[in-house]
Amino acid sequence: MLITLVAVALLAFYVAWNLGANDVANAMGTSVGSKAVTLKQALIIAGVLEFTGAVLFGHEVTQTLATKIANPALFAATPQTFVVGMVTVLISCGVWLQIATSRGLPVSSSHAVVGAIAGFSWVALGVNAIDWSSIGLISIGWVLTPLISGAIAALFYSQIKHWILDQPNQLVQLQEWIPWLSTLLLGVFGVIVLPSLTEPLTNFVIELGFPIPAYDIPLLTGAIAAVGLTIISWRQLEDLGEVEEKFPPQTQELPSIKNPVERLFGRFQLLSACFVAFAHGSNDVGNAIAPLAAIVYINRTGSVPTDGITIPIWILILGGAGIVGGLAVWGKKVIATIGENIIALQPSSGFCAELATATTILIASRLGLPVSTSHALVGGVVGIGLVQNIKSIKFKTLQGIAAAWLITIPVSAGLCAAIFSIARILFL
Repeated sequence: MLITLVAVALLAFYVAWNLGANDVANAMGTSVGSKAVTLKQALIIAGVLEFTGAVLFGHEVTQTLATKIANPALFAATPQTFVVGMVTVLISCGVWLQIATSRGLPVSSSHAVVGAIAGFSWVALGVNAIDWSSIGLISIGWVLTPLISGAIAALFYSQIKHWILDQPNQLVQLQEWIPWLSTLLLGVFGVIVLPSLTEPLTNFVIELGFPIPAYDIPLLTGAIAAVGLTIISWRQLEDLGEVEEKFPPQTQELPSIKNPVERLFGRFQLLSACFVAFAHGSNDVGNAIAPLAAIVYINRTGSVPTDGITIPIWILILGGAGIVGGLAVWGKKVIATIGENIIALQPSSGFCAELATATTILIASRLGLPVSTSHALVGGVVGIGLVQNIKSIKFKTLQGIAAAWLITIPVSAGLCAAIFSIARILFL
C-alpha cells in the first residue's frame, strides 16, 4: 500500500504541476501582457501567493471535492473501486491539462475533474451514478460566465476610458477617482479573500468574550486597507506627475508603462493579480489533491469518506509545490495566450479584466454556480476588446480556446472511462 500511496502522491503532484502551468495565467496573464510586470516577476509573485493560498486555505475546497463530487455512499461496499477510480481521475486530468498547456490553451481544471469523475462513475456504476444536474449547471456556465464577465469588463473599462483616459488632464481625473478605484478593488477582492485571512483573528476575539459578527473584522480590515491604498496612490501619483513635467509633450507617446496614469493602473493591476493568485491557490489546489486525500483516508480507515475529512498538511504542501513548479517551468505559453494573443493590453484595461473576473466569480459563488476563472478572464479580455475596437480581437485565438472549453468535459470523461476500464481488469 505504501508503494500505491507514493505513486498516487506523484500523480497528484503531476496534476498540480499541470494545473499551475495552465491556471496561473488567470492571475498573471493580463499583468504580463500589459507590461505591468515581467514574466520572471510574475512567476515569483504568483509562486509565493499560490503556495501560501494552497497551504493555508486549500483544505476546505479539497475536503468538498474529496467527499461530494462522486457520491461516496455508492462506493461504500467497494472502497477499492473508489481508489482505482480516483487514480484514473488524476491520470486523465493530468494528461488533458498537459495537452491543453502545450498548445497554450486556457482550460478549466475544475471541469476536467468533474468530467473525469463522471467518466469513471459511469463505467463503475452506470449512467445513474452521474450527477447530471452538475453537468447541466457547468454547461450553462460555459455560456453565461464569459458573457457576464465580458459585460462587466466592458462597463468598467468604458467608464475608466470616458472619465479618465479620454480626458485632457488624465492625472487630475485619476486623482479624483483613486478613492473609488481603491474601494472597488478592495471591496471585490476583499469579499473573496479577507474572510478567510481574518478568520483566525475573528475566532480569537470571540474566544476573549467579544461575540462580534463574523464579517466585522473583514469589513474593518478592508476599510482601513482602502484608505491606506488611496493615500499611498495619491502620493505615488504626485511623484509620477513630477516625472511627467520633465517630459511634457512626449509622455503620452511613450510606451504605456511610462505613462504616469498607466503606471498607477499597473500597480492597481498587480495588487488585483496578487489577490487572484492567492484565491486560486486556495481554491483550485483541491482539483489536484482531493483524490489523493480521499485515498489516504481510505488507506487509514478502510472506508470511503462520506463527510468532512482532515487534510494532512503534507498533502497541501505537495499540491502547492506542484502548482509553483508547473507555473515556473511551463506557465509561459498560456500566459502569452491570455496576455498577448487575444488583444493588446495596457494596465488600465488589464485591471478592468481582472476586476470583472473577480466580480463574476463572486456573483457565481453567491448563486452557487460552478464557474471557471479561465472562462471569466477570457470573457473579460474580449469585453474590453469590444470597447476598444472589435478589429483588435484575434478571433483565431478565441476559436481554439472555445474548442478546448467545449471538449474538456467529454475528453476527460472519455479518457478516464477508458483508463478505468483497463485498470478495473488489471486491479479489481
